[in-house]
Order: sequence, then structure tokens, then C-alpha cells
Amino acid sequence: MKKITILFLISFLSLAISAQQINVDPAFWWSGMQEPEIQLMVSGKDIASYKAAVSAKDVYLKEAVTLESPNYQILYLDISNAEPGKFEIVFTNGKKKITYNYELKQRDPKRLNIESFNSSDVLYLIMPDRFANGDPSNDQIEMRMPYKVDRNDPNARHGGDLKGISDRLDYLSDLGVTAIWLNPVLENDMEGGSYHGYATTDYYKVDPRFGTNEEYKNLIADAHARNMKVVMDMIFNHCGSDHAWVKDIPSKDWFNNMGEYVQTSHMKEMYFDNYASEYDKSKMVDGWFVPTMPDLNQKNRHVAKYLIQNSIWWIEYSGVDGIRQDTYPYADYDMMIDWVEAVEKEYPKYNIVGEAWLNNPIGTAFWQRHSKLNNRKDTQLKSVMDFRFMGLSHSAFSEETTEWNGGLHGIYDHMTYDYIYPDIYNVLRFLDNHDTDRFLKEYPTDLSGWKQGITFLLTMPGTPQIYYGTELLMHGNKSKSDGDIRLDVPGGWPGDKTNHFSREGRDDIQNEAFDYLSKLLKWRRGNDVIANGKMKHYVLQKGVYVYERYLDGKNVLVFMNGSSNDVEINLDRYAESIKGKSGGKDVISGKTISLGNTLQLSPKEVFILE
Repeated sequence: MKKITILFLISFLSLAISAQQINVDPAFWWSGMQEPEIQLMVSGKDIASYKAAVSAKDVYLKEAVTLESPNYQILYLDISNAEPGKFEIVFTNGKKKITYNYELKQRDPKRLNIESFNSSDVLYLIMPDRFANGDPSNDQIEMRMPYKVDRNDPNARHGGDLKGISDRLDYLSDLGVTAIWLNPVLENDMEGGSYHGYATTDYYKVDPRFGTNEEYKNLIADAHARNMKVVMDMIFNHCGSDHAWVKDIPSKDWFNNMGEYVQTSHMKEMYFDNYASEYDKSKMVDGWFVPTMPDLNQKNRHVAKYLIQNSIWWIEYSGVDGIRQDTYPYADYDMMIDWVEAVEKEYPKYNIVGEAWLNNPIGTAFWQRHSKLNNRKDTQLKSVMDFRFMGLSHSAFSEETTEWNGGLHGIYDHMTYDYIYPDIYNVLRFLDNHDTDRFLKEYPTDLSGWKQGITFLLTMPGTPQIYYGTELLMHGNKSKSDGDIRLDVPGGWPGDKTNHFSREGRDDIQNEAFDYLSKLLKWRRGNDVIANGKMKHYVLQKGVYVYERYLDGKNVLVFMNGSSNDVEINLDRYAESIKGKSGGKDVISGKTISLGNTLQLSPKEVFILE
């Protein structure tokens, strides 16, 4: 009897060890989802040699797929009639047996009606590693790949994390932002640290140097408690070269170009180029960004399903309010359509903005849903990013605007192309982000150009996005290094000599900038004229740009002097927007500005009149 017991214990322990050595993505799912099929990607030594069976009356194993690597098996389950609860997945190989307990959780009914970001919001973009360090204990921890934390090295990790962001939600609320967009927070276990987050090594795990999955979920809940939304940055085009898929490639077609590095051409124009060769099309989509970011093959149905399902898992798990998809045109075109439709199937009000970096509005508009400029299948993508405006803004608001050219003439010209967008309110407008020069290349002594850029960003049609530190006059030049445009916020780290998160820690010009931006943000919040109103603008007069936002009998009139001279303009040409009013209250100063026959503006002066 004793011998039998010992043998049983040995057998049990062997089974337990085997069970621990398999991994299942995703670790759990939910009943009651619109999509009746789920994919489970099972990995473990020689798992392909095991036969899978499901022990549940309401869960049906549709398909078990083995791949070229013996260490993967992909299961497709039908859960259309499944109730919440746990069930067993049993893997057998002769006398060997592995039992895995899988759980279907109860779906939160609130998830179905997530109100995603829209033109009433202002997104505040944060690079988590560079914003604030709330938990120094997770800075230098054991990871698979070596890295260092060194705030003096612009390419190393600096220690910012989710707690640092959570601790400053009140600061962001006081500033007046309504949504935060975080650069990717998922695990990037890459040599050197991959602080930017764009080389994912685990799609289901927050990088432990940022925090935990639970902390990410709590951050979103805390933001919601302050009436702020959260947008998640995702990357379908590629993963990091230290992902388990790269160490043990599931199949030869898991990555493009047979898993071998071939540089992408970056020629995104080939999508709408009627003359594009098949070679150039393939080079663009199937090429890699860099050698450390292997290009995933979304034409592979298993890869596609994995990525689509992963995005839905994060929405359902965390309640995140929107998605920004990196390198949108570089992934398979048809798969991305399938993805957008799959997300909207589960969350009808959800919004996704795709990074399609083209420097002309025609190329950008191609990607937006229902575009008449799209000569292919409709992308179904709601929101796109206006990179051309970003590029123009870096000179337009700082250089001199003459009677006929320069400065604000470029902005006027750009706005004339808005007609090509099917939904202008779902165009993300921005002055800078983590990939571009800062709007300010140097620390300013005068805020006039900065104020004009901020004013236009927050009063033009579309959904504005602000890069972290804009309110603090953070500046940087990409030509120096990526680190120069991704600096730490002073005061975000224990022991910092200055604290720019507090009024006392900022200088006078920073406080002036903070107050200006904050006043505009709070004024914009809930302002339907700005969020959803139409726009009318006028050909520049004496370097002055005038435009109107209007809706349901209400309007806002903006006067912007792009010249460095005192200017007096005649107001008769704006009569259709002034509508007989004798004056208007300036949003910033609170003063009433007379609207008689003429209006005088000081150099680079702005009036926002209600």
C-alpha cells in the first residue's frame, strides 16, 4: 500500500510539473461574447504530440492544429452556448496526461457600451518610462534580457511606470485633459530595455518594469473615476526579436520573408498607386522595420486570430476606452479590416485610430472609413492621424505671415483639404508626438507662436492630441536623438531638484503656458460648438487668419495675427460670421472685444471670442 501511494505521488507530481510547463494564451476568456469561437495557443515542450480533448458539455473543440514546431498546438473552441465557469482541457500522449483548467468568466455588461474617445476629447500622450517613477522597486529587476536603468543615457530605461502616472492623474485632471494615450505598456523584454514599448515580447503581460496587469486595470478605473478615458497603443505589424515566437518559430510562415530580415521600403503610397508593381507592394508590407522587430505575417490565419483576439481580451479585461494602432499600413490590409470589424462586433461604439504616416492629406484620407479616395476595399477605420498638419505647424506658427505667403497661409491652405475626409471630426490632430520633433525645438522666451499653435489645435475640427510636457514647454530635436524628444518630466522621480508638476516648481513662463493651455482645455470640455460644430474661414488679410466655429445658432470667432506688426483689419468682410454682434468675450482674458468697423491686433495676438 505504501509503495502504491509513493508511486501515485510520483505520478501526480510528474503530472503537475508537466502542467506547469505549458502556457495557454489567453489564460482565460468570457462567456456571452458576440464571437462564438476562441483560439487557445498552447505552448510547451512537445505539446504537439499530445491529443487535446475538452471536458465540458457546453464547450466544443472544433479544431486542434499542430504546427511545424513540436512545441505548439492551437485549439479552436466553440463557446456559443457556454456558461461562466471552469472546464478541463486534457492533453494525452500514451500514458502521459496533462490537465489544464480553463475559465470562462462572467462578462461585465458595461463593456458592451464603452464610450470611446471622440472629438469632444483631448488626448494626452504619455511615454510611461519618461513621465514619472512611482515605484522605484521595479526599476532594476530580473528579466530574461540584460538592461540598465540610467537617466543619463537617452536610450536606456529611466524607470517611469504606471504608478507614476496613477499618482499624477489629479495633475492631468487639473490640466483639463479628457483622455490619456499611453505608449505601449506590454512586455518588451529586449536587450537594452526597449523603453519605448514598440517591440512586444508578451502580448498578454504588462512589462513588469511598468507594473502588473492589475495595476494597468486599476489605472484605467482611476482615470474613469476622474472622467478621463484611456487609449491603448497596440502593434500588430511586428513583435520584438526576443519574443518566444522568434526563439522557437511556430511555422515557417509565422513571419514574413521566412523569418529572415528584409527591410521595408516604407512606400505606403503603393496602396493607392495604380502603377505599383507586385514586388514593391510585397517589399512595403512584408519588409521589416528593423532587424529587432520581426514582421508578423497576418495572412497566416492563426497569427491573425491571435492578434485580433488579443486586442479584444485587453478591452474586455481592462475596460480601456480606445486603441491607437501603430504602423497601420504595414500590416496585412484585409486582416486589419477583419480586426476593426471584430472589435466593433463586440463594442459598437469603439474607436480606433490608425497611424498611417503620410505627409499629404490625400494619402491620409485614403485610410479613413468610407473614403471616396480609396480605390480598394473600405478600410472600416474610423480615425486617422493628420501628419501633414503636424509638419506644417512647426513653422507656420513661428515664422512671419506676410500679406501673401508664409506662416498662417500654410494653415489656411491645409484646411482647404478637409473636404476629402469622410469624417473630419475623427481625424487626430497634433503638434508633435514621440516620433517627431517637439513643437518647441528650444526653450522659448516668448509664447506668442506657442499660444497660436495651441489655440488652433484646440479650436480646429477634429480630435486634438497633446504630447506630454507641452504644458511645461518641454522641447527637443529628433536630429539630436530620440531621447531628446522623450525627456523625463522634472519632479517625476524621487530626489529631483525641481518639480514641474507643482506650480512652485515651475518658472513664470511655464506657469503662463500651463494656465493658458489649462484654460483652453477646460473651456473646450463639453463645448459642443468646438467638438462638433462646422467651420468657416477667410482668406488672410494683412497676415491675419480669421475663422468661425458654429453650431445650432452658437458660434466662436477666432482672430489670429500671424505677423510681427500691429495690424488693423476691416471687419465688414466677416459680417456673415459676426452676425451683427457689437462685441465678443475673449475666452482667455475674459475681456469684451469690440467688433465695430475695424479691429486692432498686436503682433502675434489671438482673440477667441464667444
